[in-house]
Amino acid sequence: MGWPAAWRAKGSVWPFPTDFSPFSPTQLNHFPTEEFKVIAVVCKVSPSLDRHSQSSESALLGQASLPQGHPLDPLSAEEMRQVVQILRRQRPLSSQGRFVTIQLQEPERPWMEAWQPGQPWDRQAFVVLLDPASGNTYEAVVSLSTQQVRSWQLVPGVQPPLLDDEVYACDRLLKEDPQFLAALQRRGIADVDLVMVDYWTVGYFGIPEEEGRRLVRGFCFLRTSPCDNGYARPIEGLYPWIDLNRMQVVKVEDRGLWPLPPESGNFDELFFKDFRQDLKPLEITQPQGVSFQVDGHHIRWQKWDLRISFNPREGLVLHQVSYEDQGRLRPILYRASVAEMVVPYGDPRDPHCRKNAFDVGEYGIGMQANSLQLGCDCLGEIYYFDAWLPTNSGEPMLLKNAVCMHEEDFGVLWKHTDWRTERAQVRRSRRLVLSFFTTIGNYDYGFFWYFYQDGTLEFEAKLTGIINTCATLPGEEPEFGVLVAPQLSGLNHQHFFTVRLDMAVDGPCNSLYEVHAEPLPLGPDNPHGNAFRARSTLLKTEQEAKQTVDPLRGRYWKIVNPNRHNRLGQPVAYKLMPGDNVQLLAHPDSWLYRRAGYLAHHLWATPYHPGEKFPAGDYPNQHPGGEGLVQWTQANRSLENTRLVLWYSFGCNHFPRTEDWPVMPASYIGFMLKPLGFFECNPALDVPPPPPKTKGCCSFIDYPPA
Repeated sequence: MGWPAAWRAKGSVWPFPTDFSPFSPTQLNHFPTEEFKVIAVVCKVSPSLDRHSQSSESALLGQASLPQGHPLDPLSAEEMRQVVQILRRQRPLSSQGRFVTIQLQEPERPWMEAWQPGQPWDRQAFVVLLDPASGNTYEAVVSLSTQQVRSWQLVPGVQPPLLDDEVYACDRLLKEDPQFLAALQRRGIADVDLVMVDYWTVGYFGIPEEEGRRLVRGFCFLRTSPCDNGYARPIEGLYPWIDLNRMQVVKVEDRGLWPLPPESGNFDELFFKDFRQDLKPLEITQPQGVSFQVDGHHIRWQKWDLRISFNPREGLVLHQVSYEDQGRLRPILYRASVAEMVVPYGDPRDPHCRKNAFDVGEYGIGMQANSLQLGCDCLGEIYYFDAWLPTNSGEPMLLKNAVCMHEEDFGVLWKHTDWRTERAQVRRSRRLVLSFFTTIGNYDYGFFWYFYQDGTLEFEAKLTGIINTCATLPGEEPEFGVLVAPQLSGLNHQHFFTVRLDMAVDGPCNSLYEVHAEPLPLGPDNPHGNAFRARSTLLKTEQEAKQTVDPLRGRYWKIVNPNRHNRLGQPVAYKLMPGDNVQLLAHPDSWLYRRAGYLAHHLWATPYHPGEKFPAGDYPNQHPGGEGLVQWTQANRSLENTRLVLWYSFGCNHFPRTEDWPVMPASYIGFMLKPLGFFECNPALDVPPPPPKTKGCCSFIDYPPA
């Protein structure tokens, strides 16, 4: 099911009214074709639940300035400035107040599905502010259309993510703190400028004196020069604690002197000069230009049609992902993003036992994103998207080249050789790549979305950077880590990524099935013992949808549109295919498990709700847990024929290797979404054959004799 490409090209996207039942004739006229009207009537969709409903604002917009562009476009620099000005005029903001985030308040999905070009809307911004003086956190929604603060509320008992300004202030504070300087002097460290401190959020461990305080704990390292790899020399036993709201050193833990590891671990080209001499240049050229088209944040490529945005918490977000099939744009995903990352460490010794990072909720993978470099992060004919991010003072900050987009050759798409006729047909696969990189302390993560010509989507996380290290005593063999250099241990840990997938397979209403391979027992129906089949089970409720991977039975999950069928009478679907995965190793009674309880299962599913965005809750920093998916799904809501949201978590165990030091070769992990009865046949049949080559790998090369 889809709408004509020409109709969508005019900008009318996802045309579904806010409330699906009942429909007035006026509402039904929102739909461009009769098939949409039929689907609208049978699809069970809950009405909007967000208190900031767009549909209620039409009266207010009569005298307001109409927004330009598209409702899902991220905020511009000028819009960010306006938001801050409106807040400062209409709310008594503290001079010490810090802006945690300023980003688009996305319209609710039902409203967005009904929106048509030319229709006015209330363009809104979502703001989180921290008042250090009181320790209070506030959320605000600001209307740019009416120049009014729509809502302003205190969010009690929470801690926003760690802010860049706080990190810089901590560095300045420690350089002048007598306790910290004295501890360095006891270790013979005279130059405080060569001391590198990583500030870790402290998590939650039920310690009364930490309640209500905004805290970080520092892990210290020593550099020999400004560009030296400090992670090679941990200053073990020295841990400063800082109250961020008061910007005071709470205490300096000094657990005694440890010897510094003796070796450097430099990999920067400033230090490393012995490069290979036999690596020839590899140039990627497209002499006729690229195959994609870009209009603002709208992208088209090889029948794919989508929008993107970028925000401080999630980084890159995909919107309204569709595929053109026989002249119709057929929706697949309404929204997709990395909703959380958890990196738990496996060393029970204090302080390493408290290393449990929630990188999305505690730091923000968008705020820590890199400015990508041509030829290094991205190779070929590259299109870059910039991103505007807020500073903690509320000023917009331009992140150049935040998102990279390019095409890649990906080997063989399909091939067959007919030995009878000696004819061979082969097509090369090409994929569109959308990616960004973020650096969280020592680790670097790349997030890659791949779009294939056969309708497949893939997400891949690339893990690289520097492993987390601690010092060991001479001759010590670490139990919960691996020696990667003399007296230097890489700590055992895990990485978990959770991707939120707001599904829309051929329409707004979908259902979810679990599928696995099932061998038949010996008997009359299986006399030769060779029979097996795919067993498909409808997951009717949230509790049934709590699922764990099973690679031995080839488990996958099928997202079905029960209202649309292909020419063979099968309901159209996509399937979520897991890749590598592991289970959370923390004990169920641990504080980490309580905070990241959703990692007990790899897949969760919920009906769409505008307030349910992050699996560990909105504010996981120093939170005891129990919010997010674990809390929402207690209602055990129905998942049948509704706006379906999938939450897929995948992870890996990382027992460091010597080969991971001093910088880690990239490790890949991810999953795929593949069409399943969605198309009538292979949708990539029309990919043209590659042109004949006159040189290169297919030509004869006359090598000189040895």
